[in-house]
Formats: sequence, structure tokens, C-alpha cells
Amino acid sequence: MKTYLLTALLCLVCAFGPVNAQTQTDGEQKYSALSADSIAEEVGLIPESLDANVDSLFRTWHVQYFSKVDEYCHDDVENVYFPDSIYIQRLDRLPRVISLPYNKIVRDCIDLYADRKRDLVRYMLGMADFYFPIIEQVLDKHGLPIELKYLAVVESALNPVALSRVGACGLWQFMLPTGKSYGLEINSLVDERRDPLKATEAACQYFKDMYAIYGDWNLVLASYNCGPGNVNKAIRRSGGKTDFWDIFPYLPKETRSYVPLFIAANYIMNYYCDHNICPMQTSLPLATDTIMVNKMLHLQQVADLLHLSIEELRALNPQYKRDIIPGNAKASVLKLPAAETYAFVDKEDTVYTHRAEDLLANCIPVTGASKNLSRSVTQEKITHIVGAGENLYTIANRYGVTARDIRKWNGLKSNRVAKGRRLKLFVDNGGVAIASSQNSKRDNKNTATTAARKTMVDKDASNSKQASLPLVGKNFVSYKVKSGDSLYSISQKYPGVTASSLQKVNGLSGSDIRPGQVLKIPVG
Repeated sequence: MKTYLLTALLCLVCAFGPVNAQTQTDGEQKYSALSADSIAEEVGLIPESLDANVDSLFRTWHVQYFSKVDEYCHDDVENVYFPDSIYIQRLDRLPRVISLPYNKIVRDCIDLYADRKRDLVRYMLGMADFYFPIIEQVLDKHGLPIELKYLAVVESALNPVALSRVGACGLWQFMLPTGKSYGLEINSLVDERRDPLKATEAACQYFKDMYAIYGDWNLVLASYNCGPGNVNKAIRRSGGKTDFWDIFPYLPKETRSYVPLFIAANYIMNYYCDHNICPMQTSLPLATDTIMVNKMLHLQQVADLLHLSIEELRALNPQYKRDIIPGNAKASVLKLPAAETYAFVDKEDTVYTHRAEDLLANCIPVTGASKNLSRSVTQEKITHIVGAGENLYTIANRYGVTARDIRKWNGLKSNRVAKGRRLKLFVDNGGVAIASSQNSKRDNKNTATTAARKTMVDKDASNSKQASLPLVGKNFVSYKVKSGDSLYSISQKYPGVTASSLQKVNGLSGSDIRPGQVLKIPVG
């Protein structure tokens, strides 16, 4: 990192400089009425991002451990704890518009990052080199506080394809209806909640809308977590108070720890070296450029002719859920390493035709859709397996349809549905109809491809709790593990497959796999 040495020196100054006794901040005074037990209870309610499978993140292709550690950074030792006065001084030194008060719950959140979640912090620091410049540019364009970038740390751990149990997705964890209401395209092929640039634009619009209502950034943050309705309710229940710490006891429990975690994220992403945490090195190219694609294109076509890793293209273009860039209805963006953009332009005609019949065999543009498709060519039939705790409303919210539609499509009389039931849904296909395997003779030449495409579903459903279901009636294909593979990255290649289901099918006791190992993939 370019600023790494400067930050390390600043850390030394902060750690060993003169310390003056300071009184409690307003935030600490307002929070001091809570007991230690209740504080612990609040900190226990943490976002799903902090429960991310760090082992899987470490094994992705773009993450490597540092081969050489800076002399100021020693992550082979344990966390260092400091007196409250040090934390207060360090937070006070951070340039910011949003207030960052210090109190007991903020301290516990800092300890959570610096101790139990230090490996996750190492990952986020590495990813910050790539994602923070994108986020900062958009925040600056909208005239918003740059420190809002740390909210993406709390929301997704800087994982652009993060998917929560309730269907929130991307760096900023938008729910599907909210994402669409802020102009994000979400369908079977494209999910712009996973596009770092466009999702940040949408998040900025939300921040501006909420700040126009509350005029207080901590309340804006709270509303981002629980919605303005819950914030307004807390304000009413507090007697009309409009300070976050005053309405704290009246907010939903998860939201109570949300702002303290944001403050802690500001702290740990700046003072990580003081806690013996070293950033991870990534292979993501810091210099990228974009190409506007006007025809349907598969990322593998680009990878083949530009000699790039398909994993790298997926990481740079996470919004394309099936590796397919629609490009037919409107121009679509393809992000490439800057050095490869000229190569694409030189080979553009060849790229579009390369393996097109193979890779795009089942994709029928709406303008030339087959009359054999029984439903509207703007819809695609998928299958959703109901997970524990789901009902028709949560499922409808996930896919952008209505509970009434689901009842009609499946002959249901109520919104209650049993775990494990298979529901048929008709979802927006992004202007590209996916033909059945019977309509593609080429698919019959490859039984593995045919089996996979028969059950091709929206990847947003791949993280549902299917792993708990018995794997009966399944077909299997074989997959040979390559260097850099993880159960998670492999599961993303097969719709409807999860890391947990791979672990169960292959009798694995943990997540460790090795290059050359052959895994069974359930696809039928």
C-alpha cells in the first residue's frame, strides 16, 4: 500500500506520544447507564459480514499472503490492548465529518475487529486498495463524507458478491426491491447490486435522501440498517429526541451495535498496525478500464482470446451472475485490466465469434426469441427450494415478484409453505431467454453441460439453505480442483450448489481441498 509506511509511523506516534487524561465523550456518558451485561448482549448482535467464511475468502484466486512483512507490521503476535484515552485520541485524530464518539460498546466493537476478527480485517485491508478508490470517487462526486466508505466494511466485509440470509446483496447489501427503486438492474443475468460503482451510486442517493430527512449522519446510518420507519418509531418512543445515543434503547437490537461497529471500522482500518494486523496482498489490478459491449458476450470468450483468468474477469465484473454480458438490449460494461483494453479492441470481432455457438448456445435474444418458449420472452422459469423460516413474502421479495404470483404459479392457497418444497417462479431474464436443453442439440454432446443447464437457476438462490436438504434424486458431474480453488468458488460455478452441499456430498469434514482432487458436483 502506498501509504503503508506513513500510516505505520503515525501508528507509532499515536501509541507512544504524550497522553492527556480526557473526560468521557457525550456518547460515552449517554451509554454509561447500560450495564456491562447489556453491553455484551448488544455487541453479540453483529452483522452477517462478520461471520464471513474467512478461510474461503483467503483461498480465492486474488488473495495472497504477504511474502515480506513491513518492519512496522508483525501479525505473528497477538492483539495489543490500549487504555481508553489512547482510543479517544486516535478517533479524534481521524479527519471526518461524521462524529465518532468513544464509549464502552465502541471499545468492545474495536476489540472484536482487532482480536476475534483480525483475519477478516487483513482481508478487508487488502480489498480496500481496490474498492475504496471506487467508493471514494463516487462519495466525493456527491459531496458526501468520505468516511462513509467504512459502512461497506460493516455491511459486506468488502465482498461484492456477499449475499445475506434474507437476500441482501453486494458491497452495500441492498434488498432487491430497494435496489430496483434506486435504479439498479436486477434479473437472471445481471445484478447491479454486485457492481461496486453502480451500487455505490445507489447508496449515495439513499444517504442523501435520509440526510434530507434527519440532518444527522448517525441517524442516517441507523436508517440504512433498520429503515427510516424504525428510526422514526424510536424517536417517538424517546419523546422526540433526535440523537442516536438518546434513542439507542428504542432501536432494534442489531441497529444498536451498527453505529458503534461503524465507528470501530473507522478505527481499525486506520490503526490496524498498532494491533499487529498486516494487510493481505491481492492480485486485483489497481488500473482498470471499461469497454462498452453492444452484443451478447461470454466472459470465457474474453478470457480465451486475451489470455486472462476467468476468475479475474469475474472479480472485475461481479454483476454478471452467469458470466454472460447481455449487450443486446443496451450497451453493457466490461471492466478489464487497463493493459488489456487495447487488445480487446484489436480482437473485438474475433472475440464475439469465438466459441459463441458453444458458450451462448442456450441464450436467445428477445428480438429473435423462439416461438417454442411458452411464456413471455422477458421471463425465465427457475426453481426455488424453500429454506427454513421462509414464506411466500420473503421469497417474493428476493426475486422481485409478488406472493400472489407465486401462489398462482404453484397452485397454493396460503402464504405458508413447507421447508424443502420446490417452487416454480418466473423472473425477469434481462432480455435474454434461456432455452431448455431440448431446444439445443449442441447440449446433447456434453451430458455434464446438459445436466447443469436443466437446473440453471438464479445464483441469488445458491446461498439458500439447500445444504440441509437430503441430496436425493441428484445427478452428479466431476470437477478436478485447480490451484486457488475453494469450495465457495467452485460452488459459484454451478447454479443451486453451495459450499456446504459440496462438503456434504463429498464427505469432507472441513473446507480444505487440494489441487488435483476430484469432487462430485450435484447438478440434477
